[in-house]
Amino acid sequence: MGSSMRTAADRIRHAISFELIALLIVTPAASWLFGKPMFDMGVVVIVSATIATLWNYVYNLGFDHALRRLTGSVRKSVPVRVVHALLFEGGLLMALMPTTALFLGVPVLDALFVNASFAVFYLVYAFVFNWAYDVIFPVSEKPASAAHSA
Repeated sequence: MGSSMRTAADRIRHAISFELIALLIVTPAASWLFGKPMFDMGVVVIVSATIATLWNYVYNLGFDHALRRLTGSVRKSVPVRVVHALLFEGGLLMALMPTTALFLGVPVLDALFVNASFAVFYLVYAFVFNWAYDVIFPVSEKPASAAHSA
């Protein structure tokens, strides 16, 4: 007996709430930390959040399919959650560097530092947020054959 997967609507709620809460924290903090105007950091954060929201949906769907295929369940132990967060942030870091460099008008290495700083925040944030989300919105246990959701 496997566990069911989240519905598409639940995944969308997850991705949007993840990014909105993060935006409220990251924009003013990044503006202060990097000495850039709030507007400039806001543009970087919003574009990054849009890319990250799409990545969040696709990555989590793929991760859950792979996890269920490998283990028969989508339940995540603490070590699996650590791997999940590291892979998510590593992929996102690579995708965001060119955009950050372009919008802030900085060299790619500076963009790497900005994005690495974001990644450290998001690494901890993703771990805590996803764990809390799973507690607040648990996935019901059903046989894998009964799971018709995305």
